[in-house]
Amino acid sequence: MRAAVCPAFGSPEVVRIEQRDVPPAGRGQVGVRVDAAAVNFPDVLLIADSYQVSLRPPFVPGSEFAGVVDEVGSGVDGFAVGDRVTGTGIAGAFAERVVVDAASLAAVPDGLDMFAAAASGVAYHTALHSLRSMARVRAGDELVVLGAGGGVGLAAVQLGVVLGAQVTAVASSPEKLAAASRYGANHAIDHRNVDLRAALRDVIPAGADAVLDPVGGGLSEPALRSLRRGGRFVTVGFASGTIPRIPLNLVLIKGVHVLGFQFQDVPAEEFARTEEEMRTLLADRRVVPHIGAVYPLTEIAAALRHVADGRAVGKVLIDLR
Repeated sequence: MRAAVCPAFGSPEVVRIEQRDVPPAGRGQVGVRVDAAAVNFPDVLLIADSYQVSLRPPFVPGSEFAGVVDEVGSGVDGFAVGDRVTGTGIAGAFAERVVVDAASLAAVPDGLDMFAAAASGVAYHTALHSLRSMARVRAGDELVVLGAGGGVGLAAVQLGVVLGAQVTAVASSPEKLAAASRYGANHAIDHRNVDLRAALRDVIPAGADAVLDPVGGGLSEPALRSLRRGGRFVTVGFASGTIPRIPLNLVLIKGVHVLGFQFQDVPAEEFARTEEEMRTLLADRRVVPHIGAVYPLTEIAAALRHVADGRAVGKVLIDLR
């Protein structure tokens, strides 16, 4: 099979296409013929050895995919050859076929095509769990979403609207803000052309109830300052490449809550409930993943560069059919 391989750490351009053998599915494992895989910013960081975990080259990058089961190992219940599935993991998705633990797979809801399934994985689940379990967003809340054109950000805009929030989208280009507005954002702010603190004060004079921040860098502090007393600030990553330094006196004086999101911190019962909500929203097409670009496997380096340079609007996919 063909696969994208990172032979040594570096820029996206080090990745190359190779023929690789895939071992048969072992006990507890499932083989999947991949239709589409999603490109995420952590893929770029792993290739550069700049992520919070490190993999030893050579390795196949890619953390989420959708495809069809073509082999079921011993001891596996719940999956059969021909099932449509999505999967997530630290790496391995940028390949025509993968063998993974059955526990890492989920069934694709009926009515959801495979590309939408690949695009709705990590970003949409991160956004919904962050909004539900950390930001505690309710109908009528004022929600600020930073990086509102990227994978997690645009998902948070869509889901915030579904939850009944008034959403202010903050992004770096007219194209990204136009996408956020199409999905229901009430306000759109290009942070490169304004003073963000003043702009947020103009559109939310009473202050925000919640901020979702997948960006970090210089956007975090003015967004934190936009919160009303008792507001919630949720950090889910640092796509800017810079971890912000927040003056703790702001947290004290404003009485706000600063929270970090990781999946393992969500209580099991709450996690299961939100996962079911996400499946229902996708199946009912109340949430439709935004696919901003699709590349063939032979152009994997260009797809990774697209994400690395911050040009992605919504999700970037690799077509492996």
